[in-house]
Amino acid sequence: MFKEMGQIANLMRNLPKMKEQMEEMQSKLEKIHADGDAGAGMVRVRANGKMEIVSINISDEVFKMQDKPCLEELVRSASNQALAKAKLAIAEETAKMTQSLGLPGGFQLPGFS
Repeated sequence: MFKEMGQIANLMRNLPKMKEQMEEMQSKLEKIHADGDAGAGMVRVRANGKMEIVSINISDEVFKMQDKPCLEELVRSASNQALAKAKLAIAEETAKMTQSLGLPGGFQLPGFS
């Protein structure tokens, strides 16, 4: 119980620094780009650190196949890959920030989980 109280007190002391770093983190999230691809690069998707898909590139070869279910699967797969990579990059940045604030490992910051 006392350990948790100490962590809360530490958190309260660090509020100004935390606010500054959370603003910095928001800026970093905008700059994170993660790419996913499927079908040997026939479909490429880019996601950002806000977990938004920012671009989708589909090669002309895919359209020549005229296979809608295949295209849908390639887009889904590439999108999931890009989002998974973005999520990993976000987790790494969040871990760095929580560590610099002296918060315990695994501490989840609101809005960054």
